[in-house]
Amino acid sequence: MTISDPIGDMLTRIRNAVAVGHAATSMPSSRMKVALAEIMQAEGYIEGFDVVTEPDKYPTLRVSLRYVGDRRKRRPVIAGIVRVSRPGMRVYSGKAVLPRVLSGMGIAIISTPKGLMTDQRARKLGVGGEVICRIW
Repeated sequence: MTISDPIGDMLTRIRNAVAVGHAATSMPSSRMKVALAEIMQAEGYIEGFDVVTEPDKYPTLRVSLRYVGDRRKRRPVIAGIVRVSRPGMRVYSGKAVLPRVLSGMGIAIISTPKGLMTDQRARKLGVGGEVICRIW
């Protein structure tokens, strides 16, 4: 089955896994998804990730989700994750008008000519680009 929006599929798998309390989720791997997972791990939204490759199979990205609190009061670190730019409606933002998520409490992931980065880093480097998603 062909997926028309692989990044949207990745975010939906993470959102669904967090909603039911799973420890991890897996999806088909790509360089863009690995770059998104690296940013999420660096910002503390996920525990970690690894790319699992088996002979004669497509690589799989396995994302370990992060939770805080004790067993009964456990809640996910990711409260919300939203796809902004879609294949049907691309959203671009200049360096002067990069989005702020919850007044800086969340992050926006931006695809720039210098690679994928958070909105704060893009502001610091003075670059704009395509707004991939928002996480809080």
